[in-house]
Amino acid sequence: MPITPDTKDWTWVLERPCAECGFDAATGSPTEVPELIRRNAAAWPAVLDRPEVQRRPNGSTWSPLEYSAHVRDVFRLARIRLSLMLDEPDPMFANWDQDETAETERYNEQDPAVVAVDLVDEAELLAKELAAVEEEQWTRRGRRSDGAVFTVASFAVYIVHDPIHHLWDVTDRRET
Repeated sequence: MPITPDTKDWTWVLERPCAECGFDAATGSPTEVPELIRRNAAAWPAVLDRPEVQRRPNGSTWSPLEYSAHVRDVFRLARIRLSLMLDEPDPMFANWDQDETAETERYNEQDPAVVAVDLVDEAELLAKELAAVEEEQWTRRGRRSDGAVFTVASFAVYIVHDPIHHLWDVTDRRET
């Protein structure tokens, strides 16, 4: 059964706390995001080591494996978008359909051990790139086709919510 696509605009997390996972963009700084990414990534291998990692909890929710593969790809996409913002003036990001990618890439058929390694590796690459952002680069901009505009700083905070929220989705545990 196909998953109902998520069409929400999650940019609101930059303005108010997420009532579900507890993430609050106002309590941190973009310079703290690399450590948040690393800490989050360290939790995913245990999720992927579960015996029923491919089991969906219901017909409208991804399995832990699907969430994990998505988070891996979010880290990859974030690196691409971060590079665009650092290298080009006000780039427009290519659209990405996460649900189509999950189907096309057969997230739920991927090897959990490989996804675990790739997710941690992608997270570390993104964390390193964010840690290397220089003070004057935090204000560089990038845009999505839906009109959302980010600075490198707001993008970093926005993007870290995704893996934090999805870890909550599969563990029902708030990160602190």
